[in-house]
Amino acid sequence: MRNPVARLVLVIALPLLCGCDRFAELLDIPNPAKEAALTEAEGQAIGSACRQSGRSIEDCYTLNPEAQKAAIFTGWKTMNDYMMEHNLKEVPSQLPPPSAKPATPNGPHPAASTQ
Repeated sequence: MRNPVARLVLVIALPLLCGCDRFAELLDIPNPAKEAALTEAEGQAIGSACRQSGRSIEDCYTLNPEAQKAAIFTGWKTMNDYMMEHNLKEVPSQLPPPSAKPATPNGPHPAASTQ
């Protein structure tokens, strides 16, 4: 016969061991695999959005330097294949392009002038 104390400890510890992910989230313990999956998914979403809006893959890389290029390419290619298969057209942006840096209302900054 096995030790009844060991069984009791196992029964008590089992729910705690099953909830390790929840404890890690509560304690803000980093999970590299989860972060890598999120980064990959975000890059693919960026790539597919670029393709759907009609942007080239190079423009997408330039506009999103923080995203992984491989993930952007995968998303762009997946959306391209989907659009070709279903004969879909690009959906161009309806927003006006962002303006350049706003000019200062009172001329140049006082520290910029030389005396």
